[in-house]
Amino acid sequence: MRKKSVFVLILICSVSFAFGQNREKIDINEGWRFFRYENNPDSLIYDERPAVFDKNDVKDADTRATLQNHGNASNKSLKMYILPTANEFIKDKNKHYERPDGNPGKDFPFVKNDFNDSNWQYIDLPHDWAIDKPFYTEENAIVGGGMGRLPVQGVAWYRRKIDIPKSDSGKEIYLDIDGAMSYAMVWLNGNLVGGWPYGYNSFRLNLTPFVNFEGDNQLAIRLDNPTNSSRWYPGAGIYRNVWLVKISPVHVAHWGTFIKTENISEKSATITISIDIDNNSTKNQDVEILTDIYRLDNNLKISGNKVATFPKQNIVIEAREKSKIRNTVNIKNPLLWGVYPQQEQNMYLAVNRLFINNKLIDTYETRFGIRDIKFDAKEGLLINGEKIRIQGVNQHHDLGALGAAFNLRAAERQLEMLRELGCNAIRLAHNPPAPELLELTDRMGFLVIDEIFDCWEKGKNPLDFHLIFPDWYEADIRAFIRRDKNHPSIIAWSFGNEVGEQYTDESGAAVAWKLAALVKDEDSTRPTTASMNFAKPDMPFPQTMDIISLNYQGEGIRDAAAYSHLKGIRTPPLYPAFHQKFPDKMIVSSETASALSSRGTYFFPVFAGNSAPVSEGSGGNDTLRQVSAYELYTSPFGSSADKVFAMQDNHPFVAGEFVWTGWDHLGEPTPYYSSRSSYCGIIDLAGFKKDRFYLYQSRWRPELPTVHILPHWNWESRTGQITPVHIFTSGDEAELFLNGKSLGKKKKDKFEYRLRWDSVVYEPGILKAVAYKDGKQWAIHEVKTTGIPVKIALSADRNVIDADGKDISFVTVRILDSDGNLVPNADNKIWFEISGTGEIVATDNGNPADMILFASKERSAFGGLALVIIRGKKGKEGEMKLTARSERLDSGSVIISSR
Repeated sequence: MRKKSVFVLILICSVSFAFGQNREKIDINEGWRFFRYENNPDSLIYDERPAVFDKNDVKDADTRATLQNHGNASNKSLKMYILPTANEFIKDKNKHYERPDGNPGKDFPFVKNDFNDSNWQYIDLPHDWAIDKPFYTEENAIVGGGMGRLPVQGVAWYRRKIDIPKSDSGKEIYLDIDGAMSYAMVWLNGNLVGGWPYGYNSFRLNLTPFVNFEGDNQLAIRLDNPTNSSRWYPGAGIYRNVWLVKISPVHVAHWGTFIKTENISEKSATITISIDIDNNSTKNQDVEILTDIYRLDNNLKISGNKVATFPKQNIVIEAREKSKIRNTVNIKNPLLWGVYPQQEQNMYLAVNRLFINNKLIDTYETRFGIRDIKFDAKEGLLINGEKIRIQGVNQHHDLGALGAAFNLRAAERQLEMLRELGCNAIRLAHNPPAPELLELTDRMGFLVIDEIFDCWEKGKNPLDFHLIFPDWYEADIRAFIRRDKNHPSIIAWSFGNEVGEQYTDESGAAVAWKLAALVKDEDSTRPTTASMNFAKPDMPFPQTMDIISLNYQGEGIRDAAAYSHLKGIRTPPLYPAFHQKFPDKMIVSSETASALSSRGTYFFPVFAGNSAPVSEGSGGNDTLRQVSAYELYTSPFGSSADKVFAMQDNHPFVAGEFVWTGWDHLGEPTPYYSSRSSYCGIIDLAGFKKDRFYLYQSRWRPELPTVHILPHWNWESRTGQITPVHIFTSGDEAELFLNGKSLGKKKKDKFEYRLRWDSVVYEPGILKAVAYKDGKQWAIHEVKTTGIPVKIALSADRNVIDADGKDISFVTVRILDSDGNLVPNADNKIWFEISGTGEIVATDNGNPADMILFASKERSAFGGLALVIIRGKKGKEGEMKLTARSERLDSGSVIISSR
């Protein structure tokens, strides 16, 4: 018998980010000037790009990636001046790039200190230049549905002066950019410093050689966002935070610590820290290193005295060189980090202090957690000895009506709703997130698969990042892992999603092996993976990863009768085949379902089976561009939740799933590419729950008394017609009543996840579902035929927010009848106005086909609901009053305080 192996991960945790007085990290998000061209007028190109002849982005998400054109650097390109930024992350020094002579761009007006930018737009970062603009609604638009129909294209410049006083002379000055979309190039005082093309990675530039230590310094940042460069909405601009860092020439390197834990028991845990130290001074330095560990409270603040101290170390570092040290200490009675809700999210802080001649020169802090993770081919995922079923979702990086500009509260709200759903894991599709998102997943107890690439050498769009992959893959991977490797929430690294190299046998596997080796070189403690929607067990591609990640193949792709007429990848359910081929590797479904629906929208007749592709007359309405919310309809390659659940329950060795997707996202609007956003979320773009929310909640939170009826019961035109009623419940049986008359009691059969009454004849009144569990009443839900809309009601998710210009409140707008019932088919147009200390940032309603710009203060309700996002003005304490008005309806208002 073959011996079962268990991949063990015992770890770790969060990013270094807070500093002592000898190290300054300064937020420079405020006070930028912004200017955008739709085309490229300045000729300061990163590289020549291939011509695009096919701009059509209407294609299934599982279309094979085949494009392979990397272009050639021309004498106009700045590529060779930007590539040296990657040297820090290229291990073989013989492969480092040497910067050519010269200073390209020095004569361009926008980089000069004396250029007058007073007529440019005044903005604060993070900034997404496209999100508040009108959608392209015409056919053959310059930006199509795949990229969200928003004006992301063009060249943009950001300028800001930074004051660096003479007292900083002798320090090193760095610019840290957490994310800029895309092809970022940076000038300081007219000097080209460097840049980073991949818009999702964070990066650092050394400004020191170009700094004027007498006062004002002019930063100029150029971005270049091409069309046909993404399969989803990429955002546009400097859409994450930007920092100025001032440190001693001898310091802990950027992302320079790595903390591992092992030998974990109730009594103790062994902590090993690796510290990279840079000596950028002109002489050898004798450095003393002291490191202490503290506990953190729930707000990630130091709680009490230090709990451990590493042995003191001394090291001599040669001039202009780097050095790595390792040190070990034991912590008594460790408090473990674990997944919510079964476990607690305990965190620690390691504080490194560097001394030269007894003088403190640098302080560096790293948050981390102590946890024991095992990946077992039969049992699945075990955390701190407890089996944890992965109940995950995929998440894109946009924040709905806020676009790609990162906002901490908006991201927290998304995670709060996912936690209510019963979700315990996030796969970051398909790129590194804002660093603050991982701070949230640490604090809130989510498991994370952190992902880096959607394509490698073979592209999916003519101008996507396959163009830069050969030059940047090593730097991108190493930077990605170094930034994130200390987060306890991250359990695995994914180095690819549905890449074209799946199709190319040994040559594709060779690329995968190369990338996997880079990941392991940076972090050998976590498993590697890459998701597969095509590669089969007998191919070389799946051999390259520690975890088998299957996109849709577990439950089968286009294998059911309802999908038989479709073209594309077709495969039977492959959980057993992969398990047989790789008996020592854990299997997880990295993408499941891709079910589609429009919240509160229902079409008839209803499919009699459990899964079918959307088409006109079968779950879809091409005129309305909506998908029926009976939650049975899917993308061409997808499956309903019901089918996925059955396949996973039939194969209990599967560790769990990541549903495609948790929230709707901008772009990728399958099946209607004239829309603005996706239909696949369990929660819509505005943050309103679809019916599918309760189907997943019933499965993922079986202890929560849940019963949910669909559809709504406002069907005046269907009186006397069959109108199927379905029930989602965490109970095991339910009885349905219409106007007090029982329509029968039904019990879930094995591998059945909804209860169906498909012959109900509509009559207005009250539908009532009574669910039972183990023979006892469990939960009750009623759906009523409502009256006509008469009034508007507003409610805020938070009635008190910070007056910092960043904090926001999400206000739900409901259209109600005279009895206070939500009118589920109301679509009244609503006008919004605000007074006092706040401003309206955006409005939405969750309708993928609504092409009114997000910045509009007018919005029609969709399914009786709309959303207004409110922000407090910076420094303005007091009250703001939001009022909503509509013709023939009583207005509504809500008061929010800022402090």
